[in-house]
Amino acid sequence: QVQLVESGGGLVQAGGSLTLSCVAAGRTFSTLPMGWFRQAPGKEREFVVAIRRSGGSAMVADSVKGRFFISRHNAVNTVYLQMNDLKPEDTAVYYCAASSRDVAVPLLGAVLYDYWGLGTQVTVSS
Repeated sequence: QVQLVESGGGLVQAGGSLTLSCVAAGRTFSTLPMGWFRQAPGKEREFVVAIRRSGGSAMVADSVKGRFFISRHNAVNTVYLQMNDLKPEDTAVYYCAASSRDVAVPLLGAVLYDYWGLGTQVTVSS
């Protein structure tokens, strides 16, 4: 089992920045491909960004490309989501996810992730 706890959400004005953190426990963090997803009210959960287990290579949704950046620090079991130039349409609950798959690439689909945090709310005002 893997436990994931997100933090860092909040209310920010359009154009502002936030950094989300997700701390993992329960398995060797460096073996876990990690991702961030989000779900806005009345919408389905959507992929945001993902990073391979060793860091570096990432996949990014077109809607956030050039504004959102994922990173990880395996020594402290944490993955980060740096969000810049936030827009009202970025308002959502953001979820951290971990996959148990033994692959060395970032993973895109939500079905590929086995463990999920409870989410942290990000609200962007116009």
